[in-house]
Amino acid sequence: MAPRQLGSSGLTVSGLGLGCMGMSEFYGSRDDDESVATIHRALDLGVNFLDTADIYGPHTNEQLVGRAIAGRRDEVVLATKFGILRDPDDPVSRGMNGTPEYVRAACESSLQRLGIDHIDLYYQHRADPDVPIEETVGAMAELVQAGKVRYLGLSEAAADTIRRAHAVHPIAALQSEWSLWSRDIEGEVIRACRELGVGIVPYSPLGRGFLTGAITSPDDFDSDDVRHRFPRFQGESFGKNLELVDKVRAIADRQGNTPGQVALAWVLAQGEDVVPIPGTKRRRYLEENVAAVDVKLDESELRELEAVVPQGERYGDMTFVAGTTPMPR
Repeated sequence: MAPRQLGSSGLTVSGLGLGCMGMSEFYGSRDDDESVATIHRALDLGVNFLDTADIYGPHTNEQLVGRAIAGRRDEVVLATKFGILRDPDDPVSRGMNGTPEYVRAACESSLQRLGIDHIDLYYQHRADPDVPIEETVGAMAELVQAGKVRYLGLSEAAADTIRRAHAVHPIAALQSEWSLWSRDIEGEVIRACRELGVGIVPYSPLGRGFLTGAITSPDDFDSDDVRHRFPRFQGESFGKNLELVDKVRAIADRQGNTPGQVALAWVLAQGEDVVPIPGTKRRRYLEENVAAVDVKLDESELRELEAVVPQGERYGDMTFVAGTTPMPR
């Protein structure tokens, strides 16, 4: 797989990454053995960019990834995140902590769970509205100086936040939701990233699975699947979105590809500084995703896709306790 460089940071990763969140929760039942096998298969295929976070599980996803990469650490560019707090008595509500003390403690805990001595890319998962970004990134920069972290990142940050953070220490990557139907970051955020040389790491590039065409009914989800809470996966919206997927499928059929591969190819076509991290916990879907790097879309196909899939609301009223940042990412 051809590598891509995340902006001007010098961090080079595989052109496609692997999001590991769903291996532990949010998207139905878990199968740790299959998840470990999926990570191993990803490495065998040249996918070396793995993404996790301390909130996933919580904590159990980092432990799973750590077990999977044991003995193969030198093959992996490992990203994890800190900053979101979970209330064990409330599975939906979230808080945030960006204090320097918490930054240091969270890093030490992640290193221990992952079984490693350094994190390749360490993201602040969400900006803490009560702590200046300069203080948080200053503490993150100390982790770089101490050799515990190689590169710094932000997740779902606004353009001004990215600029202020980058003035303290170079930011290698911004992680944000970006797909055919989640294009909120186009405009100011993308402009800021490219002016500063910040790479872009889209999560949920397949629209949380919807753009694959494999989801045909809300009944396709387990009862504990978080997608039951999203407006796009409910009621009348579900049916309308199926019509959009049918249009993507028509384009895919013309090419002899799957809808998911075409949706991924669209994200990959947004720039050489873009490295999507589609999540999966099964090897067969991983292999389908990896094949998308060979799908090429011409300008007319790109415009056609953008025309048939309009932007829409991502999360509705699902918010953190401390503010309006969407969950679960």
